[in-house]
Amino acid sequence: MFKSIQWKTFPRDFIRIEIGFALYGISIALMIHSNLGTGAWTVLDVALSQLIGLTVGRMTMISGFAVLIAAVLMREKIGWGTLANILSIGLWLDLFRLYIPNVHGNLPVQALMLLTSIFLMGNASAIYIGVNAGAGPRDSLMLAIHRVTSVSVRVARTAIEVTVVIIGWILGGPAGIGTAVFSLLIGPAVQWGFKIFKVTPHQKIEAESVAVS
Repeated sequence: MFKSIQWKTFPRDFIRIEIGFALYGISIALMIHSNLGTGAWTVLDVALSQLIGLTVGRMTMISGFAVLIAAVLMREKIGWGTLANILSIGLWLDLFRLYIPNVHGNLPVQALMLLTSIFLMGNASAIYIGVNAGAGPRDSLMLAIHRVTSVSVRVARTAIEVTVVIIGWILGGPAGIGTAVFSLLIGPAVQWGFKIFKVTPHQKIEAESVAVS
């Protein structure tokens, strides 16, 4: 169930993956504070954080563990990067939310924040996927559903994200035009990140997945 750790390269891999997670945290914070809408999982995490009274980062960690449990129950292999993803991104997110302004009523600035967040998330995904230390918890669930049901990766991911965004929206999460923009641009942004950092996913199936959150 757990992928072996390459101890010789672990220090370098750990630094690299944390850089990716930090950029991911910045990207989510920018997206939330643009107030135009967020990615599907963030819609749900923000909604749940408001209902429960936790920070979004902490809610991201809790939902990440819940999703991971579901993936493990379906016998999906995980790596140390999967656990680091859960424990790190939420902390980075809460940290950067303290310093990034919350923008309302200034569409050019809001649009810039949203587009910047998508660009950063694409690069962050490429950085941490390139370490090959295990998929994030949400991607692990996607891969588990793909393996168990034999549906395509795209169908599995689409089904999960549509379900998540609907639940998040019903609970009062920040779904909006930015959610649609994110859905259209995150794939090209990740592919661009692969090109910039010369990342070649070790498995084709991982190349089709997009990291989370």
